[in-house]
Amino acid sequence: MEKYSASEYLNTKVVGKYLVIQTLPRASTWGKIFDFNNEGITENNYKAYTYDFTIMNNTNDRVSEFKFALYFDQEVYISSAWNGALEIHQNINGTEYVATVPDMREFNKDLYDFDTVTVDGEDFIRLEPGDYLVYYPSSTINAMEMPIGSHEATTPGIIMYVPMEDEIIDSSFEIQYKFHRVIVADPMFWISFVGFLLWCVTLTVYIVIYLQISKYEEQHKRDNRIIEESIETFTRFIDAKDPYTNGHSKRVANYTKIIAKELGFSGEELEYIYYIALLHDCGKIGVPDNILDKPSKLTEEEFEIIKAHTIMGGEILKQFKSLKDVELGALFHHERYDGNGYPVGLVGEEIPLIARIICLADAYDAMNSDRVYRKRLDKEEIIRQIESNKGKQFDPNIAEVVLELIRNDKLEGTK
Repeated sequence: MEKYSASEYLNTKVVGKYLVIQTLPRASTWGKIFDFNNEGITENNYKAYTYDFTIMNNTNDRVSEFKFALYFDQEVYISSAWNGALEIHQNINGTEYVATVPDMREFNKDLYDFDTVTVDGEDFIRLEPGDYLVYYPSSTINAMEMPIGSHEATTPGIIMYVPMEDEIIDSSFEIQYKFHRVIVADPMFWISFVGFLLWCVTLTVYIVIYLQISKYEEQHKRDNRIIEESIETFTRFIDAKDPYTNGHSKRVANYTKIIAKELGFSGEELEYIYYIALLHDCGKIGVPDNILDKPSKLTEEEFEIIKAHTIMGGEILKQFKSLKDVELGALFHHERYDGNGYPVGLVGEEIPLIARIICLADAYDAMNSDRVYRKRLDKEEIIRQIESNKGKQFDPNIAEVVLELIRNDKLEGTK
């Protein structure tokens, strides 16, 4: 069970170890007249809010159970909710009244002792500061909100009314969620897991052999080829999920190595940077193929799943102790220098240096490659794009190094 204050997290992602949660109150275009004292009010004085709760499972397991509580510090009127039951906690004359409404769309006030109002034939439950509700998702076939499959999401929601001059985002809410992990019985999961373990063993053997017999130059070179081919085989497996970016991981690793060398890195440190860049997109192994291969514009939900590949990549590499901080490239290569990136929103030099280098190498490869929605950009346009994004998307100092490399045709593939 975890708790979050809505005043701190509303309209932002809450990144937990297993779930990504996004809460979003959307003001609607319709309103109603609530004339409590029969004053003859003719203009709408209450407006509707649709409150969405997107819960995404970013693990390879199945979330079998969850619920959340929503607390209020302002007066609201509950109109509807979908695909789940609402357990209402209402203070009536100093006594808490608790009852569960299986489906708010079929709410009948005569069956409960709630404090309600009726407007235009529609019944509303009045909730005052201190009242709260608990949402229990439906598991029936016709309105299923749980379980949540691996790398899938669900979006339950509630419709409520507040006075026209109020903003629901200014209220104080608290969200709770609970889930139970269930290991997925999927052969592809175990095939990928065993493959990854074999790759880790291969890399570990290489490092041990390298340290023990470094005096043998030929042996070192042979071992280096073995490990590089192993990692490249793994990255080709990842790249093969997206035919439009096939070979992307190796190109980004090469560009990163060239940029890092220009920045003064050398020797084993340069090889270490190359491997981190080679693995920067390993989190895409958990993104469904139908989203990666989609030729048309992604929905907001699909884009959130795509963005989660950074978190998944960090989780995959976090336990890989043989290369220190190897997860930094996968986790932070989509952060922006101006703080508008993801998944955390780091600013400037808060972003690890390796991630800032990979960010530029990754963007350069995207601009210098054909995509399903456009052809590759020419050299002059790539230079213009990087110039215009210095200090915004890109570290300005690294951007200057990259621009010099492009102008002198020192980045492979530059036309």
